[in-house]
Amino acid sequence: MSWQNPQNEKLQYILEHAKTVAVVGLSNNPERTSYQIAKAMQHAGYRIIPVNPMIDEVLGEKSYASLTNIDEKIDIINVFRRSEFVLDVAKEAITTDCNVFWMQQGVINVEAYHLLQRHNFTVVMDSCIKVVHAVLVK
Repeated sequence: MSWQNPQNEKLQYILEHAKTVAVVGLSNNPERTSYQIAKAMQHAGYRIIPVNPMIDEVLGEKSYASLTNIDEKIDIINVFRRSEFVLDVAKEAITTDCNVFWMQQGVINVEAYHLLQRHNFTVVMDSCIKVVHAVLVK
């Protein structure tokens, strides 16, 4: 295996201590998975920062065109982009002060994984943040 997700203890620690989640690819369509998961995480107490250049706001929060436009601390970058676009998101992520990069279920990019690892990121791939939160955070 050329990649491995962190152990549950580390994921639990991240989710229990994070406050702000930048959601790359967040849709303003309530039917989309990104919207439903971001809304659930917002309901769980996280500040959601939408990152989508096509929308102005979603879930009551201003949307940003890119990660580099966000001027506040990000604890987790949660990615809802197709796998072939993730490397570009990862390159942008390494210019931020964040160090957790979480790719949603079905999103896998090994090249991005290794790039982020080289920049001391904790990287989660192919895993739903909402499901992990429901299982590990009480």
